[in-house]
Formats: sequence, structure tokens, C-alpha cells
Amino acid sequence: MADQFLGFDLSTQQLKGIVVGSDLKLLQEAKVDFDADFGAKYGIEKGVLTNPAEGEVFAPVALFLEAIDLVLQRLKEQGADFSKVQGISGAGMQHGTVFWSQDAEHLLANLDAGKTLLEQLEGGAKGERRGAFSHPFSPNWQDASTQKQVEAFDATLHDPVNLAEATGSKAHHRFSGPQILRFHDKYPEAYKATSRITLVSSFLASIFLGKIAPMDISDVTGANLWDIKNGRWHEDLLALAGGSSGVEDLRQKLGSVPDDGGASFGTISPYFSARYGFPSSAQIIAFTGDNPSTILALPLRSSDAIVSLGTSTTFLMSTNQYKPDPAYHFLNHPTTAGLYMFMLCYKNGGLAREHIRDAINGDKSRSWDKFNDVATSTAVLGQQSKDDPMRLGLFFPRPEIVPAVKEGVWRYTYTPDSGLSNADSDEKAWPVPAADARAILESQFLSLRLRSQSLVEPQGDLPAQPRRIYLVGGGAANSAIAELAGQVLGGSDGVYKLEIGGNACALGSAYKAAWGVQRGQGEKFEDFLEQRWNEESFVKKVARGYRKGVFEQYGEALKGFNGLEKVAIEEKGEGKADDLAKDLGLDGGIVKN
Repeated sequence: MADQFLGFDLSTQQLKGIVVGSDLKLLQEAKVDFDADFGAKYGIEKGVLTNPAEGEVFAPVALFLEAIDLVLQRLKEQGADFSKVQGISGAGMQHGTVFWSQDAEHLLANLDAGKTLLEQLEGGAKGERRGAFSHPFSPNWQDASTQKQVEAFDATLHDPVNLAEATGSKAHHRFSGPQILRFHDKYPEAYKATSRITLVSSFLASIFLGKIAPMDISDVTGANLWDIKNGRWHEDLLALAGGSSGVEDLRQKLGSVPDDGGASFGTISPYFSARYGFPSSAQIIAFTGDNPSTILALPLRSSDAIVSLGTSTTFLMSTNQYKPDPAYHFLNHPTTAGLYMFMLCYKNGGLAREHIRDAINGDKSRSWDKFNDVATSTAVLGQQSKDDPMRLGLFFPRPEIVPAVKEGVWRYTYTPDSGLSNADSDEKAWPVPAADARAILESQFLSLRLRSQSLVEPQGDLPAQPRRIYLVGGGAANSAIAELAGQVLGGSDGVYKLEIGGNACALGSAYKAAWGVQRGQGEKFEDFLEQRWNEESFVKKVARGYRKGVFEQYGEALKGFNGLEKVAIEEKGEGKADDLAKDLGLDGGIVKN
């Protein structure tokens, strides 16, 4: 009997489960859509409830419980034979928190296979039965209710730079540390009644384990509480989040964090063996966050990058260098000690490109043909000759977080000798909208290059750049985007389209389960996966990467692009301008005319 492995993806709007074989080939998949399956019952919209008056966004934990039973039922209907499953792992939306009651461990350990999870773990109406949770809701990553707490986190370590240095990120509304502090302040009695606090990922692991599972070494870095360099909870930040209840009380609530991302937390709860037929030997391998799990869907090597091109833009890279900054995120790698995960998140992506596409088309056509032709036929940075100024633009139809500015458009020309000049009303220097097609793609990729340049490594005799660039999301199908990605970012081995549909996160979880159970002594995840992964099925090379001369030309534009971002911050910044120049080695030389 060939072993099989089960992976989960618990996101804002659905729970997905997939089964793979020992060869990592997909066998079954099923999902629960929260709105379609439970919307009427819970009153949710797009998976969540909201309290706009306080900026709260949250989900009922009971919804997650029902979804677990339903997705397992649907997998069985798809033909899944759970008796063959030897390893289970999963991913949860990052930053969500779940608050467990004093009765949680007892209830988890004594589940009756004849009843659903909801029947046994949810609290009764009007306090008739406490249930497993001290609070019925889990704050969602979209929550924005913690401004006061975010400011307190920044102040505790004096500024966002120090906080990012310690925890991998500056303080964010959604991060678990500020969320816990607010919970302590708003619900002091519920906080006191809380035995353990988990992330959504470790909540899901706990259900399958039959006891509270530890947080994962990667997902824990989305809390503003974990001291990444020293591998422990940060004492000053625990003291802040724990409030009057104290450091030790919160440390006990959070538990320990194993440093092995492939560690087994133990065998599956007897409940799932009796109810669904899982073998009692099935191992529960550390569950992680959704972004870390996504990079496990392929054998991502150091300096390889994933660019997700949807409505928003996300950039993920594996690196052995820890160089945090308030503008982006650093996380521990979910499987490989000594590596980190670098992450950039942008609000503006596909929507900004579509605005320019529509302006170029001049009609209601949504075809990308004209946009692509104009973008690829326009000279690099608009320079017909080396002496021409470079065109540099920023296009933000919605407020941006990298850099932190309100919506707006900036069109400038730049020469290293004379600096930046506003070209917004200069039709000769900047013909609108034709010049915008190439400029917006260059702008989006220059921002990625600016912030990742100190993390990439020389590739043989070539300058420092990514080895491979993998494109995912809706924009990955666009040939002009792929072409410009290679020109601006490089990629010694080329630009690739990753074709794994919407399954990347769940696949990464299933692969992690397989590695955790089957790995040899000291075998790294990337080596394990590369031996079994069918690249031809999932990856297609779509563009050249590094072009000698062109790559260097874009390198000369970085100082000007950094200067343009500073102009935008000065004009429409959310707060004071953060000077990236020093950290990025781009001091001086910027003159605004």
C-alpha cells in the first residue's frame, strides 16, 4: 500500500484539502466555500464578519470547525482512502489568532467519533457550556482595529526600524502581537480565561492532533513577538502584549516553538481514526502560514523568486541573508534552517495595469494586444539613445503600502547628472498614454529590484540577480509582463510561469507532510522535493532573464527611482518620508527640478 499525504489550506474564504501520493502526484482535492456553504448560517460575506465602527474584521471559529468535517466528507466522496494517509500538514491565513478556553485540552482529548467537531467544541448558547474557546471569533488579517496597539509596539522598541530588526517586520494592524494586546484590553475577563493562544495554522493542527499544537517556526514571525535572530520570544514585546497579566502568563499561553519545520507534533487524534478511517500512525507535521506554504509548492532555491501578479502584487524569495527593513517582511523559512523568506506586498498590481490598458485601447475592449505591442516596442526606460533622459513613473490608483502613499500618478524623467524633472505635462518627453505601458511594468519591477537587490547573489560570472523568476497569478499569462520581468529583474536561468492553479498553498502543505514523514537523515526539503517534483507538468519557461547591457541600464535607474518614491512620499505620504537610500546604498545625487 503506497503512502499518501494530506495537505490543507485554511484561507479567508475557503478550506481546501488535497491528497498526494508518495510521488507527490495529486490524487484528490475538495474545498468548502464559506459563503456558499455557510454564508446564510453565519451571516458572513467573503468569509468574514465586520464591525466598521472599530475597523474589526473577524470570522467565527465555529465556521472553521464545520468546514473541517465537511471538507473531509467531500474528499471521501472524491474517492480519498484515508487509511493510506501517513502524514498531514496544513496552512492557515497568516496573523489570524484563536483563543482557547481552560477546557480545550480536555475536550480535544475526549472527542466522540459519533458527533461532529462543532457539537463538541463550540460553546453553548448563553454560557450553558464553555466549549473549547474563550472567545468565539478569530481576528482576520484584514482587521484594522489596532492602531493604538501598533503605535505601542513601535514605541516599545523606539521605532519601526528596531522592531523590524528584531521581529522581521514593523508593527502591522493584522499581526498577532497587536491583536493579542487589543484582546487583553477589550476583553480582560476572556483573556484571563484563555489557556492558550494559537495562530490559525496551529489551531488547525491542534484539531487533528487532539491537543494544542505548537506554532510553526515560520508562521510565528507574523506576530511581532518572535525574536528571529535569537530564536525566542522577545521579552519586551511579551511584556507589552501581556499587559497586566504579565510576561510569564503570555509565554505560557503562546507555548514553545520547535525550530524544526518538519517536526512531527505526534500522531493523529483517535477521533479522526474512528470517524474517518485514518491510521493511528498518521503523523501531524508542523502546520505553517499560507505564504510560507506557497513557496513549498516548488523546490525554490536561494535567490529564486516568486512574483504573484493578481489584483495586488506579492514578491516572495528564499534567501540566506537577514536584512530586515520596515518596508517589507522577513520570516524564518518554513522548512530549511539558515534560510529566510523575504516578502513584499503591494496593493497596486493588476488594477493599475488595467487602467493604462483601457486608456490605450480607447474603448471597452479588454484585450491586452495593443498594450503589449506598445510596451515591448518602446525603448528601455524610453531612451532612444544613451543620452536621453530615463522615464520613471509611479502609478497608484489606490493607496499603496510600498511606499506608504495615497493614490496618485507621478511621471518624471531622470538623468544621473541633473536628477529628476516632472514630465507630467511634457507631451514630447512623455506621450500619454503610450509611454505609460512600458513605464508601469518597469515601475513595478524596479520597485521589486530596489528592495531585493541586497539579497540576491552573483550567478556564476553574472552580476547579483535571481537565479529563476517564477510568475504566478492572472498576470503570469501576459507575454509583455514576462518579457519586462526578465529585462528588469534579470534571472540567470530565465523567467518561468508556474502552472499549479489555485493549489499552490495546499500543495505546499501536502509536500511538507510527505517530507516530514519520508525524509532521510539531514535531507533538506528542496532536495527531497526536487527528486520527486515533475517540473514539466508545472513549469514553463516564458522569457529570457538576464540581458547584458539592459540589466545594467536598469541598475543605473535605481537611484532615480528611489528618488521618485521620496517625491511621492513628500507629496502624498502617509506619515513622514522613510529614507530608503542609506539602507539601499543609494545616497546622494537626487535633485528635484
